[in-house]
Amino acid sequence: MDTTRPLPAGHLMSNLIDQDIAHIRRVMPLSLSGDFGGPILPVMYWRSRLHRLLDTGHVNKGQLAKIDSLLIQLDLYELNAETSAAATARQIIGQAARH
Repeated sequence: MDTTRPLPAGHLMSNLIDQDIAHIRRVMPLSLSGDFGGPILPVMYWRSRLHRLLDTGHVNKGQLAKIDSLLIQLDLYELNAETSAAATARQIIGQAARH
């Protein structure tokens, strides 16, 4: 007799969270690299998506580590953008002072 065992409670939610994390991991870097007009979707959008996953209360340790890694990527992106903007501003100010 072939019996099917029921899935553990939360299995479906955990699977959906895994899929969402995998999607964000694939799409977020492409979205942030954007085009000449900047990111396609802003950092706040991605940060919000990740925090919504955390707010489900169904995130396991492995998922938490992946989400944390993605949040760190966002922090680094923002830091690099600020550094680049500051360098550009210094360059513009330096050029204006010479003229």
